[in-house]
Amino acid sequence: MSVLPPVRRDRIVGELPQCFTKEACLHTRDSFHHTVSSACKQQRTGTVGFKISKVIVVGDLSVGKTCLINRFCKDTFDKNYKATIGVDFEMERFEILGVPFSLQLWDTAGQERFKCIASTYYRGAQAIVITFDLSDISSLEHSKQWLRDALKENDPSSVLLFLVGSKKDLCSSSEYALMEKDALRVAKEMQAEYWSVSSLTGENVKEFFFRIASLTFESSVLAELEKTNARKIGEVVRINSNDTNLFQMSKKNKSKCCQ
Repeated sequence: MSVLPPVRRDRIVGELPQCFTKEACLHTRDSFHHTVSSACKQQRTGTVGFKISKVIVVGDLSVGKTCLINRFCKDTFDKNYKATIGVDFEMERFEILGVPFSLQLWDTAGQERFKCIASTYYRGAQAIVITFDLSDISSLEHSKQWLRDALKENDPSSVLLFLVGSKKDLCSSSEYALMEKDALRVAKEMQAEYWSVSSLTGENVKEFFFRIASLTFESSVLAELEKTNARKIGEVVRINSNDTNLFQMSKKNKSKCCQ
């Protein structure tokens, strides 16, 4: 049995990371849901710590999907761009409120000829990241279609949506201000949370992925508590010796119509 490596010290989340802008965010609270915080303290998070949550990253060709993931996972930026063929993925482990939590980041191809291949991997996502290039307005408009394609394979009511503008370093202040106005409009239409990042400089990249991990973790814990009323790991269910014998009771309750 393989043993997972320890969580990196820079992947420990103790509080809910703040949103990029209040104008387009999924949650306006400053901290984790009180039920989640309480469950973590009491070690009542069930199997959340053993599950892998899936995040898919979609968008046009060359908007920076691979560079975004590589900047966070490997802290690198490769100027020699190579288009993703089909799909690729990275695994990242976190510790959130003292509980281990894993994200699987799926990097999908933006080329039309690989769309059918990539779309087969959309299913079962906990979060969808729709990426566009802040220096290319057409990639922002195309983001609506990417969202529609991703939601064909997922339940819109149970998935977290993020609209991410990449290559912020290529925009002047005035250019960014104009693009951000359009991006906020699109994010509100999508009911997605808006972020802008630069994979070249690393601006907002770590904060963005910590936000994804934290919100996905929170929704996973809430779903676990609602579904199973999760017990502490290792808790024993005891049956008293004076309980009614269920087998005898079931015999008494059998219908006599066939006797």
